[in-house]
Parts: sequence; structure tokens; C-alpha cells
Amino acid sequence: MIQVGDQIPDAAVTVAGQDGHENVNAQSLFSGKKVVMFAVPGAFTPTCSESHLPGYVVAADQFKAKGVDSIVCLSVNDAFVMSAWGASQNADNITMLADGGGALTKAMGMEMETADFGGTRSQRYAMVVDNGVVSLLNVEPPQTFEGSKAEVILAAL
Repeated sequence: MIQVGDQIPDAAVTVAGQDGHENVNAQSLFSGKKVVMFAVPGAFTPTCSESHLPGYVVAADQFKAKGVDSIVCLSVNDAFVMSAWGASQNADNITMLADGGGALTKAMGMEMETADFGGTRSQRYAMVVDNGVVSLLNVEPPQTFEGSKAEVILAAL
């Protein structure tokens, strides 16, 4: 599993936006920037839609005020789902990152198997990445939502 001090792996992902999708290298999203990335097990799922993503949407300006260049929401979902979820959540200030095949999630060792729920998904976590290097990592134990909340990460900055 990725740890504090590790470099973000080189993996292909898709930035999902209302105006289309862009295939990018994960390292390019973090190079030369301070980024907060949080990951969810699935778009449109209860905790993810009712609390996790909305917390970052509401606090986006506060993150920017603390020197964060971008906020990234990652899920092992396709780009169309991530675009629709971002639009439904008014997540205009959040980069919706589709890790459709789980390449980045697996490269970081953050995958979990959910069987019939959706197969391979991401664990729930949040991290701060400074110029491509993880400086803070809060991984949630299964079925919890505490350490990856927006307010917890904001307080740690």
C-alpha cells in the first residue's frame, strides 16, 4: 500500500468533466502542485453522495485558501458515471477522476474486492500530495467514515 513519502504511481486515468473526458497520466495531475485527493468506493453510493463528496464541495474555497491547488475525487467508475455524479453534486471545483479499470488504485495498493457490489473498488481514503509525493494519508477501516472527511483533512493542512 502507498505510504507517506511515496511518489504517486505512473498510471493512466481519466479526468471526467461536463465538457468531455481527458485521458491523463496520474503523475501529471500532481506534478508541481499541492493536491488533496480523496477516494470513494463508488459514485452515487449513500455515504459517498450524502457526505464524502459534498464535504469537499462545500470546503473547496477553504482548501484553496490553505494553498491547495486542486481537489481530486477518485473512484473506480467509468468517466461517464463520474461526470454525471460530479454534475449532480455541483462539484465544479473538484476534479472528478475516473479510474475505470482501477489502474491507479491497484498501483497504489488501495483496491478492495466487493464481489457483487461492484467488483474491484477503491478503499475510502484521503491524501495530501505535494509535488507528486504523498505527505498525508488517512485510510479508512472498512465501513467507516472519519479520517477522510473534508474537515479532518482541512484541519491537518
